[in-house]
Amino acid sequence: MKDISLRLKEFERANGLEGALVECVPNFSEGRRKEAIDAIAASIEAVEGANLLHVTSDHDHNRTVVTLAGSPAAVAEAALCAMARAKDLIDLRAHRGEHPRIGATDVVPFVPVSGITLEGCAKLAWLVGELAWERLGIPVYFYEGAARMPERKNLADIRKGEFEGLSAEVRTNPDRRPDVGGPMLHESAGATVIGARKFLVAYNVNLRTEDITVARKIARAIREKDGGLPGVKALGFMIEEKKMAQVSMNLVDCDVTPPLKAIQAIRAEAAKYGVELAEGELIGIIPLKYLMATAAEALMLPSLGEDQVLEALVWKKGKDGR
Repeated sequence: MKDISLRLKEFERANGLEGALVECVPNFSEGRRKEAIDAIAASIEAVEGANLLHVTSDHDHNRTVVTLAGSPAAVAEAALCAMARAKDLIDLRAHRGEHPRIGATDVVPFVPVSGITLEGCAKLAWLVGELAWERLGIPVYFYEGAARMPERKNLADIRKGEFEGLSAEVRTNPDRRPDVGGPMLHESAGATVIGARKFLVAYNVNLRTEDITVARKIARAIREKDGGLPGVKALGFMIEEKKMAQVSMNLVDCDVTPPLKAIQAIRAEAAKYGVELAEGELIGIIPLKYLMATAAEALMLPSLGEDQVLEALVWKKGKDGR
């Protein structure tokens, strides 16, 4: 990976991104085999300048979501190292899980934090896509801010048919072929969707019912594309391990639809079917400002600020050297 590291650092210099901070949230199609998950995480930690922040795995979804951050070059290199390990360890021909997927490394979004724009993250995504095909033989689709065609902006549209369906369709339909590489998907690792997007919160709500149709009806009612809440993507799943149906959400704009508003909408819809909410599940990490907004609304404290939260205040004073 040494030559890849040099190319990525040159990209960083050429685009004036020294000192920039990027978050990356790659999703892997493995949530059951600890040794495979640990190996993927270790490949990220081995890259200097890439900080592994969080790993969340789900047995029923058979999926792991990893959060890392650092310089654009380091984060991109770590993402490619993780893709290489996932290619070696995950065979989609034998993979089964609730969550839609087309790749061993299913999706790799780059998120601007500081010193870089969404457009800069799109350029980074394009380079990582080229390297993934060039060095790993993994074909790539680009989505969200990195999409090269409007019909590929939405991740769900790219994943239609999942690995099995897409593997067959690319043989006869040129419109479904990857943006980079291919035209066939990798026989075991599939394809990876790489993009640039704003921060999102992945949040699931389990219901006290085993009726998956209720979860699907609720998801349809609350998601934006079907006339529900703005900035909400949702699907209904069955979580066999807990014998509960689940509403799985991506909150792509928490400034418009914060987590508490989404939960309230789910509770209202669930009540129509005589179903109660069991518990929530946060996938990955969430910015403090959204927790603060939730607390402020729930406690009816519209002026609540971080200077009233002990840990936040101590952290800020320590950071400022006071």
